[in-house]
Amino acid sequence: MGVYSREEIEAIYRRNFKLVYQICLVMMKSVPDAEDAAQTVFGRVMERDTPFRDPEHEKAWLIVTARNECRDQLKHWWRRCREDASALDALVWEQPQDGLVWDQVAALPDKHRLVLFLHYYQGYATDEIAQMLGDNPSTVRSRLVQARKKLKLRLEAEGYGTT
Repeated sequence: MGVYSREEIEAIYRRNFKLVYQICLVMMKSVPDAEDAAQTVFGRVMERDTPFRDPEHEKAWLIVTARNECRDQLKHWWRRCREDASALDALVWEQPQDGLVWDQVAALPDKHRLVLFLHYYQGYATDEIAQMLGDNPSTVRSRLVQARKKLKLRLEAEGYGTT
């Protein structure tokens, strides 16, 4: 067991489960796979040998760990043959949103989808995202610009926003 008591782990879970689950869902595109990944992330919290410095460190660590766990699972050999985005239809976010927009966001590549989610749905600044993901801030800004362009093209192709 790590440095946290059962009560502390439960508090960390309550504070951060929605965020971790949403990141996993964005990356995995499958409700059951996202649930498994989120569970693994919180399992890692239980194994930690050092406490989090502050709430921001806790949140950043969980975001990066969720991303890495999803990447690892997506690289696994049994994932190569199955990919089903239909589970995204059941998504429930705290923020209201248009289903067509979310469908098009979900169709973007992982690197674009994650920065869009963290920036627009979670409210992080590009510098904060860069720090969490270990990327250069200009790389994050570039990915956001690319993601917005791709999203705009996809939405225009679907006839969204035209009169």
